[in-house]
Amino acid sequence: MTASSRELYELNRVTTPVLEIAYHRTGERRRRTDAPVILLHGFPYDVRAYDEVARLLAEAGREVLVPYLRGYGPTRFLDEGTVRSGQQAALAQDLLEFMDALGIQRAVVGGYDWGGRAACAAAALWPERIHGLVAAGGYTVQDIARAMEPASPEAERNLWYQYYFHSERGRQGLERNREELCRLLWRLWSPTWAGAEEAFAASAASLHNPDFVDVAVHSYRHRYGLVEGDPRYAALEERLAARPPIGVPAVVLVGGDNGVIAPADQQGTGRFTGPCEVRTLPGVGHNVPQEAPEAFARAVLSLG
Repeated sequence: MTASSRELYELNRVTTPVLEIAYHRTGERRRRTDAPVILLHGFPYDVRAYDEVARLLAEAGREVLVPYLRGYGPTRFLDEGTVRSGQQAALAQDLLEFMDALGIQRAVVGGYDWGGRAACAAAALWPERIHGLVAAGGYTVQDIARAMEPASPEAERNLWYQYYFHSERGRQGLERNREELCRLLWRLWSPTWAGAEEAFAASAASLHNPDFVDVAVHSYRHRYGLVEGDPRYAALEERLAARPPIGVPAVVLVGGDNGVIAPADQQGTGRFTGPCEVRTLPGVGHNVPQEAPEAFARAVLSLG
């Protein structure tokens, strides 16, 4: 994103029942019938993943909003007593409450990693609010009931960081070495991305949110059933446990060089019951929007 366009990429804040969510906004809708676009980043990334995507969409006449997830950047919890949960239901509810706070009835949503999970869950739970979905990595609603079933040794090797966070050693490692550890994950997950080091430097500040470690550790423990979730999301977790289908129009983007999830495991198209197109992106790793912004923007625009 150029200096001039970055000036138009406004930083705003909105209050929801749980969070003060910081978000960037750019672009104006050329047609009143166009749905705004909400783009969600993953772990351990931030809103910078969408700088170029947002620019392209704004130039195409779309309004774009890119929030910092809970535990990232300037986003803050309102109450010290709130569980610093990273569970999938919390991320989905955050998206819905973000839309409610801004008076957005329907939106095109897109995401990858945690953001993709939030977008998939919202599309499954509240299809009347989601005009279309771009899901990098496919259907990513967690099957927590089966989380302890082993995967292939190759896949297990790629998930070492999740098992690391299950221990106190891992929590302290993330606390003490958050930039070094997260930089390593960026490199491993996008092994062919030449711009990773420069991009990481622009996003690293978001990892110093005071709740980053607690939210991340809770996420990677909850998904294996090792800790309880926040009771306020219990009903949503019950609904997600059924791994509900997604009936809204969707585009699935598959990173051909994803270093954490093999391309064959990124689609999950059996859970998409509406119109769904799978687009494989050769040479693209885990951080799809930042590595392939044109392809991501085209996917959003194809949903109307």
